[in-house]
Amino acid sequence: MTALLKNPVERTRFIKFAIVGALGALIDFGVMNLLVWLAKATLVVAGSVSFVCAVLSNFTWNRLWTYPESRTKHVFGQLIQFTIVNAIGLVIRVPILKIGEPALDHLLETSSLDLLAHSHTFISHNATLAIAIGIVMLWNYFVNRYWTYNDID
Repeated sequence: MTALLKNPVERTRFIKFAIVGALGALIDFGVMNLLVWLAKATLVVAGSVSFVCAVLSNFTWNRLWTYPESRTKHVFGQLIQFTIVNAIGLVIRVPILKIGEPALDHLLETSSLDLLAHSHTFISHNATLAIAIGIVMLWNYFVNRYWTYNDID
């Protein structure tokens, strides 16, 4: 964490990682909403599929743009490392979705605000996913930086 705060190169990497993550989040939210609303998938199923789509995008862009100097590692080995980190992130994410969404949905459904009463499910799905993404992003950054992309200065 100290390196991130003091080292301009690490700050730039973190910003790039966050931009790549924002693209991944757009993919994550888009796929999740399509699967929930069009395919009638549960949030856990839709959120898991959307997570995989986002991970593939994030790996590609992090390898090409955030950590281009890390390409000394073989792409498949690095993808396996990245996937392991993100699989653990999924283990962190699923309970947040499974427990957080029903609680938030109930809270919004019983809210006295008319706006929330009509769109509480949409809001609870997306707010829960946003919380999960934020928590998992921190896990992913630090573990990927110091394990998956540990071949750079």
